[in-house]
Amino acid sequence: MDIRQQLENALRDALRENNEIKKRTIRMVLSAIKLSEVEKGAKLDENSVMPIIHKEIKTRKEAIEESKSANRPDLIQANQQEIDILESFLPAPMSEEELNALVQTTILELGATKMSDMGKVMKSILPKIQGRIGNDIVSQAVKKALQ
Repeated sequence: MDIRQQLENALRDALRENNEIKKRTIRMVLSAIKLSEVEKGAKLDENSVMPIIHKEIKTRKEAIEESKSANRPDLIQANQQEIDILESFLPAPMSEEELNALVQTTILELGATKMSDMGKVMKSILPKIQGRIGNDIVSQAVKKALQ
């Protein structure tokens, strides 16, 4: 079952349970997915949906930081609950050891030796991780390995 179907099933469950925060969170993600589909003019595949969920999580993490500076524990808690809901739809995160092994293997496969090869390495790695870890973390690992 793909992520979109999981989201729609979870929305139905949330409606039955009358879980307001879960309903609101899932509806926002589904809305973002539909907006992206309208912009692209095609249905999104699994690999295109995961970055949308990551973006929604990132938005909520930024809101938590702003809420901390505004001393709003109620908003912090609400955003954290939304993050927990969203993370439940993502695959298990990749460990640092797994990432480093993948980076080293990819560098060897491509024969990358300098920083100018970073784009090639990233292009090859990103489809393999499929949303299991943030692109910024992958980028840092590739930079570290190529230096």
